[in-house]
Amino acid sequence: MGNLHVEAEQTARAASEIVWALVSDVMTYPRWGPWREAGYQRPGDTSPRGQGAVYWLRSSRRYGLSYPVTVEKVLDAEQGRHLAYAVIGGIPVRNYRADITLEPAAGGTRIHWAASWDRTLAGRLVHRSLRKLYPQIVARLAAEAEKAEAEKAEAEKEASQKAAAADAGQSAPPAR
Repeated sequence: MGNLHVEAEQTARAASEIVWALVSDVMTYPRWGPWREAGYQRPGDTSPRGQGAVYWLRSSRRYGLSYPVTVEKVLDAEQGRHLAYAVIGGIPVRNYRADITLEPAAGGTRIHWAASWDRTLAGRLVHRSLRKLYPQIVARLAAEAEKAEAEKAEAEKEASQKAAAADAGQSAPPAR
């Protein structure tokens, strides 16, 4: 019967730690993805957001009279490099697995997000939506990471300027 597959890729002009902070914490997803709310149902086996963590995402798009909620489980989390998860409820897919891979790239971090699931009638309907949505999700993730990188650089610049000003004030002779 085969699998259905979607993927998207983009390079963010941001350090992998910044991209990872966004990808590994579902509470940030509503800031950059097509979700209006998110939360954790249970922590991971060895860390709150690690392997075994179960979380939910409420869509920002209405389908019928409601905003669907997807439930996902973290299958693997390799700090700063890879996150794998499975959909365990909420959308009509069977054996859905997604992998988010982060790799160093010239000037930033390459984000690769791919998913596959069983080819069923309902799965084909989901595929029609996700093949358009995945590139948007990855683009918005990259944009949010770049914004966070710029904010971090600005905060570091301000801290450096304050430290330089404090040093200059201490080394100046006392006024008479």
